[in-house]
Amino acid sequence: MSALTGRRALVTGARGTFGRHLCAALHAAGARVVGLDLHAHDDPDTPVLGVDLTDPAATATSVHAAVDRLGGLDLLVNNAGVGGPAPAELPPDDTVRQQIEVNLLAAWRTTASALPALVADHGRVIFVASRMAVLPLPLAAAYGVSKRALVAYADALRLEVGTHVGVTVVYPSMVASPIHDSTARAGLSLTGVSRPEPVEGVVAAILRAAAARRAPRDVATTTRGRLELAVARHAPALADRLVRRTVAGRIAAGDLDAAPLAAGLVRRHRHPGTP
Repeated sequence: MSALTGRRALVTGARGTFGRHLCAALHAAGARVVGLDLHAHDDPDTPVLGVDLTDPAATATSVHAAVDRLGGLDLLVNNAGVGGPAPAELPPDDTVRQQIEVNLLAAWRTTASALPALVADHGRVIFVASRMAVLPLPLAAAYGVSKRALVAYADALRLEVGTHVGVTVVYPSMVASPIHDSTARAGLSLTGVSRPEPVEGVVAAILRAAAARRAPRDVATTTRGRLELAVARHAPALADRLVRRTVAGRIAAGDLDAAPLAAGLVRRHRHPGTP
């Protein structure tokens, strides 16, 4: 019998790339699962309630409805997220605001709504962050900032409720999914910068964290990911040099020439004396 058999789980972003696989894997492991997503889905095994997680009142109502449907809560997986290009040198726009709203604030309000049930049942909350939370990349400031802020929220939450609720952060690298579409359309593909990993590996890491006897604090999804996290945390200057070298290689190859959002970065690399 699986350690997850009978566990009551709530997954946000349940119709996305990670969410669909995760809900199916949790169900296969014997858990009872309800999902939250912008698009509802009437599945007898893993029903998904439709909700805009940027709406505080609707989020609270949907979380409470899911908990009532499950009869309690043992596991919350904050998986919902959005991406998109956002150079740090430009003023924040709607793309930036959306990423902070969905990647950070939606997870915050979902967790706050679910917390009474999690505390009562000594449950767990898992945050799906990103390698970019600790190893940021240029031209994607909003994503890195929102995911780093998500980790900071998880750290604060652990200090407040860790006596009763396990708090884990999972750090995937790049997985092929629609979250990267807007970045690719802007000519800022991550090809050559991040090494893709299969969605199954990310889901397996989340399941291991959920089933562990004690909730792990931080979980990388690959061996390479563990090395990158260690370098980013313990040798940040080295991590910066590695990223700069990779970006310089892409610029030298002309990979960013057709990307208007990268114009400033390309100009400064090729003409160091210009602003």
